[in-house]
This record gives sequence, structure tokens and C-alpha cells, in this order.
Amino acid sequence: MEFKCFFKWNQLPDSAEPIFSSAAENSMFFSRAWFDTLSAHTLQDDESILLACVIEGDSVLAILPLKQGLNNDWYALGHLYSWLYTPLLKEQASEEVLKCLAQGIEKSSCQSLRLEPVAEDDRNILRLQTELEAVGFYCNRQYRFYNWFHPVMEKTIDEYMSARPSRVKNTIARKQRKLAREHDFQIRLFSDEDIATGFADYKKVYESSWKAKELFDGLVESLVMNFASQGWLRLGVLYINQEPAAAQLWFVVHGKANIFKLAYDEKWKQYSPGSILIRQMMAYVIEKDGVEEVDFLMGNDAYKQDWMTERRERWGLYCGRQHKPVKRLSGILGFLNGIFHRIK
Repeated sequence: MEFKCFFKWNQLPDSAEPIFSSAAENSMFFSRAWFDTLSAHTLQDDESILLACVIEGDSVLAILPLKQGLNNDWYALGHLYSWLYTPLLKEQASEEVLKCLAQGIEKSSCQSLRLEPVAEDDRNILRLQTELEAVGFYCNRQYRFYNWFHPVMEKTIDEYMSARPSRVKNTIARKQRKLAREHDFQIRLFSDEDIATGFADYKKVYESSWKAKELFDGLVESLVMNFASQGWLRLGVLYINQEPAAAQLWFVVHGKANIFKLAYDEKWKQYSPGSILIRQMMAYVIEKDGVEEVDFLMGNDAYKQDWMTERRERWGLYCGRQHKPVKRLSGILGFLNGIFHRIK
């Protein structure tokens, strides 16, 4: 068993692919398609790919997808739109694998390691932290954000909606009746055909919405196209008088529906087109896709609580060598961060 770093995706042995396939069953953010897209669109000029691995013979046992910055600082291969991260391990990998990974990082040129966002109860992250501390790193965990989600027990949209707040149900019913009386409207779901048309209409809505200008057009479009080729895309558009009025990007991966982007045209706000559309999207993923979970990803927004039922925390793991003058400050910041987020 040995630690080895690769600097290009095509350097990885073929035995790495089953690890990505298995990891994708837990989250789309662990999939090869996700990391490939990030690699192509998000690296800065002073950043490069670094795939820290544990291998045994021809078999890859663990992969830590990273990017390397200046001063030998290592970061999770992620982005503003990365809402979960974890070490990727071969199924039934022993604890010795994470020990080897930590020892390899300690012997490398790495000066600091930043892994975020991670699940608060991620056993592999906790074990990696323990092993890094054992070889001399100082580690600190800090709260990042809340994540609202809903474990789907319902089989139909009616069952699901019956548990939503009366205010939400009544608003949708009233606004949909009003919209039907006053205009022609329809909802289209794009998943494998006419993707270019659907995405163009999504962009029209986004540009007419209350949201700030999309800074990562290339990344979002590449995600849409790449995930559509995997069968993961659910792009919903609500049209009023043949004009796109609301649009939503969802990705359904191995039984989990991830609500990625929502937008509506301010001109049609009086009809609550976003709420009408989200109900229809929920109906599709519950009744057609049969998902086990719907995930609103990042944020503690009040409206997310109308649709979701449970909340969990995402954290960051920050590790540095003991000789770097960050230990005391990092500890203070972590302490204050923990207090602040619990009184929000």
C-alpha cells in the first residue's frame, strides 16, 4: 500500500473508475462527471489538479480529488457550486487506507489542506482528521452552512402536498387558477431531448429574474449537457403565452433529486410561477423517478422550509503543519464560528 499523486485525469489507473461509480451513488458531487466538469471550467491560472491516491499494486484504494495552489496549499477540487465533498474510498476499504493517505500527505510538499464542504458526521473525514493529527498536522473544523432536505416516504404528489403548510397549498391553487383564467400556460420538462432549447429558455428566465448575473455560464451549461448525457438532468420551464416565465434546474442521481437552480421572471411574479413549477417538479421526481430524497443543497432560506422537512449542517476541515503560525488564530476563529452559527 502506497501514497501516490497524479496530476492529470488520464494518469489514473482504470481501477479508479469503480470508486467514482460507487461514490456517485451517495452524491452527484462525488461523481466523475462532476469533477471532470469542474476541472474543465473552474481552475484558476495558478491552480492545478492533484489527485492524491492510495494504491496497492494496480488497484486504487482511495482518491482525494484536489487542486493545488501557490505555496503548496491543497484544496478540495470544488467550486462555489460544490455543496458536498468527501474522500473517495474503495468499498470495504480498511482504516489503514486513510492512515496511508495521511502519512503520504505529511511526507509530501503540502503545507495546508482545506476540505469543504463536508457532512458533519462524515466518518471518513473524521477518521482522516484523526490520522492527520497523528502525523503532526493541526486540524480545525468550522461550520459552513445549513442544508435542507426531505426524505421521501410519499408515493404521490398529493401525499407529499398534504403535509405542506396550508399557506403554500392555498397560494399555489389560487395562483394557478388565476393564471389559467387570464393566460395560456404550460410546463415542459427537458431531460434528454431539446436540451439546447430548454437551456436557452432557462437563461432567458434567469436574466429576467431578481438574481444577480450568472458568473459561471460556461460551467452551468457544461453541467447541464454532461449530466443530460448521464440521464441526470431535469430541467423544468413554465411558459406563459409561449414565453418562458419560470425555470428550474434539478439533477436526479441514484435516487436523489438535487435542486440546483431556481428562477422566475419578475414580470409574472403575481402568479407565483416558481411555486407552481416546483410543485410540478416534485410530482415528477416523486411519481416518475421514485426518488428517496430531495435536497435543497445550500442555505437556510425560509421558503426552503416550506418544501423540506429536515436540516443538517455542512462543515469544513482545515489542516496545517504545526510550524505554520495559524494554530491559535484558527482555533479562535473556529470557536467563534461555532457560537455564531448556533445563535443565527
